[in-house]
Amino acid sequence: MSKVILNRVKAGDLELKEKVVAINRVVKTTKGGRAFSFSALVVVGNENGVVGHGLGKAKEVQEAITKGIEDAKKNLIKVPVMHGTIPHDQLAKEGAAKVLIKPAAHGTGVIAGGSMRAVLESAGVTDVLAKSLGSANPHNVVKATVKALAMLREPIQVSRTRHLSLKKVFNG
Repeated sequence: MSKVILNRVKAGDLELKEKVVAINRVVKTTKGGRAFSFSALVVVGNENGVVGHGLGKAKEVQEAITKGIEDAKKNLIKVPVMHGTIPHDQLAKEGAAKVLIKPAAHGTGVIAGGSMRAVLESAGVTDVLAKSLGSANPHNVVKATVKALAMLREPIQVSRTRHLSLKKVFNG
């Protein structure tokens, strides 16, 4: 697989929408009894090509979600979205989770599972075919999806690196 070049974005003045992907209750047994805490996996995006994910941990659910949102705002990336879909197929792996995303025709919708759907919709992708292969662990699936989106390249970028015209990139 190719090296991931992240197109980082500052949260600054972006209007970001957040989606909670998973909340996990963690129990630590101590001498005095059980200590409960929560971890929240959150995805944020402006639905216009910017997306990020974060993990928050706290004693309260709401506090964990807030921390997750703050963490996600620190990990924003720019995604090339063309006419509501992605420019090309992409495969990415994170841990035991493997994801495959493919461009789709207008009107197809987001054909993807739970945690992948949250990432793709937050990024602003409206038409895509996606499949989660391997592990269904939401943490790794979200990370693999963001990694796949980060590896996408725009046709203009490809034409510059290969020293070809745009017409040659599209038609071969």
